[in-house]
Amino acid sequence: MSGNEEQIEYWNGKAGETWVTAQERVDAMLAPLSAQAVAAAAVQAGERVVDIGCGCGATSIAFAERGAHVWGVDISAPMLARARERSAGLDNVAFSEGDAATQSYTPDHQLVFSRFGVMFFADPHAAFANIRSALVPGGRLVFMCWQAPRENPWMAVAGRAIQPYLPEPEAPVDPQAPGPFAFARDAYIRDILGAAGFSDVEIVDTRAELHIGDTLDDAMAAQSEIGPAARALAELDGDERDAALAAAREALAPHISDNGINLGAAAWIVSARA
Repeated sequence: MSGNEEQIEYWNGKAGETWVTAQERVDAMLAPLSAQAVAAAAVQAGERVVDIGCGCGATSIAFAERGAHVWGVDISAPMLARARERSAGLDNVAFSEGDAATQSYTPDHQLVFSRFGVMFFADPHAAFANIRSALVPGGRLVFMCWQAPRENPWMAVAGRAIQPYLPEPEAPVDPQAPGPFAFARDAYIRDILGAAGFSDVEIVDTRAELHIGDTLDDAMAAQSEIGPAARALAELDGDERDAALAAAREALAPHISDNGINLGAAAWIVSARA
């Protein structure tokens, strides 16, 4: 048991199916950040790469098209099925359903990469110690993770509007609990990677404008799939849900421009050596 059973159940249920349905929209929206993460990985033809939390396969395919031999690992069967569909015809990429925290690796990979896939481990210290075992001596770890919500208006604008309608947590929320913002603190990342045996840790502030939608309706649809409004839809009913979604819509409305709704995003690109 890895301790990640809750995440495994979550990503093999409605969440995984939703991300498959939204795959094209998500890839297009995240493209400005994804391009920076892929560039930072500096993959070379012939390199062996592990793509952790590969999801629907966008970054795995990008590396394979550059001539690398790519192994994508994810816990979500629905998303992996989509990744296999998208990569048909590429013989240098393969996908496995597994938990990267406990996956058995061979130490013959030059790169371990992840785009927003490493913030969900129940025990990140143990997970990264295991991930390190996949790398050759001097091999590279490169991953992208979100900075704090306040640095990410693309989620925070609607999130702040919806928050008053959500039930109060029964206990104080641990900001480093598994979730999108678990690695928001750079000092926490350095602690985890240092304890796991990585060296030469670099953390780069990375920002972009994300296109949330061409219209307010598009933006609300996107936020209802993978953004804060999705939580309102999942946790609220009836009038409360309607009020929360109306509040999110009202918060997004001032951000409409001739180019639709574009909001800032902030991530870390983290690199280290085994």
